[in-house]
Amino acid sequence: MSVLALDALDLAALLCSRVCHDVISPVGAIVNGLEVLEDEKDEDMRGFALDLIKRSAHTASARLQFCRLAFGAAGSAGASIDTGDAEKVVRGLIEDEKMKIVWTAPRLLMPKNKVKLVLNLCLIAAATVPRGGVIEVRIIGDGGDTTEIHLDARGPNSRLANHVQSLVAGTPENDAVDAHGIQAFYTGLVARASNMAVRIDATADGVAIAATPAAAN
Repeated sequence: MSVLALDALDLAALLCSRVCHDVISPVGAIVNGLEVLEDEKDEDMRGFALDLIKRSAHTASARLQFCRLAFGAAGSAGASIDTGDAEKVVRGLIEDEKMKIVWTAPRLLMPKNKVKLVLNLCLIAAATVPRGGVIEVRIIGDGGDTTEIHLDARGPNSRLANHVQSLVAGTPENDAVDAHGIQAFYTGLVARASNMAVRIDATADGVAIAATPAAAN
């Protein structure tokens, strides 16, 4: 089956829709909090509004910082990205009281497309454990042609959506991609641009993801 070639304008529009979807909720909460501050005199309610604004601003910032590296240019063509920065944005976006990130990777400069691949695979992994759990991220190698990326997501009621694997492979059902599926489709584009092959397997307690050099598969 041939890989779907999505029109560049459609790809840009769908990615923009995805980013807007990610940030509209916390930004809307900030607006609501500001409206409460304008109208409310009760100190308890004002304190609640300030807390809402603070938490929502933190969430919006974390999502934008992640999207900048995962979807954005993040430097000039051919630029490399520090894997330490990747770890920071992953923890900022995903890690909380329900989700733990175990990051096992050398601190190095890695080609930006491979870093984008790591970040997008983290999003896919997080979606498989909606009730929380543990995501282990391993980068094996020095960032060069033999580098491998492995993720294991474990948690209660873990599940892998049926459409994810076909989207990553670039062969979506009916040859169509919407804003909901664009992130997985984009992950496949980044993988192929990095000459990496992605495999996603359901396990007894979660999902295992491996990205390895395409020539080795």
